[in-house]
Amino acid sequence: MPLNVLCLRCGMCCDGTLFTHVSLQPEEAAALQQRGLPIDSRADGSPVLTQHCAALDERACTVYTDRPASCRLYQCQLFSAVAEKEVSLEEALAVVDEAHSRVAAVALTLAPSSAGAPRAVLQRARRARLAEHGGPLSERAQATYERAEGYLDRHFRGRFGRRD
Repeated sequence: MPLNVLCLRCGMCCDGTLFTHVSLQPEEAAALQQRGLPIDSRADGSPVLTQHCAALDERACTVYTDRPASCRLYQCQLFSAVAEKEVSLEEALAVVDEAHSRVAAVALTLAPSSAGAPRAVLQRARRARLAEHGGPLSERAQATYERAEGYLDRHFRGRFGRRD
């Protein structure tokens, strides 16, 4: 079974679960804009592709052959572990399923999404944690969120860790 099965089952590097944005080169930003994708900028003006990626359809990239270099080069820790035969593909797929379950559990603790809120559950949870107007997450929600983030750090982000 090819490794792309793992990516197509996962999609968390593109759906905003693992990251909030992807850095782009100016020419990549221009090409993606021509394809109708919205491009944002950092404070310094450098272009970024905000996650949940607009090119993501379910868990498949619709611009895969023309994806940015940052996307092309990225391999999560789990993908690398399978490629290095440290874990089997079947074990990795179970890890992906558990990660999706943990994110879904966080979603159940959040208020319904509002206009302008991120599509990604964990991004919404981070905002809720930091929101002064909505108050902090409940103790249960905070614990569920921390378990999900810890799982993602251990199995997907690895040395990159979380960037709140």
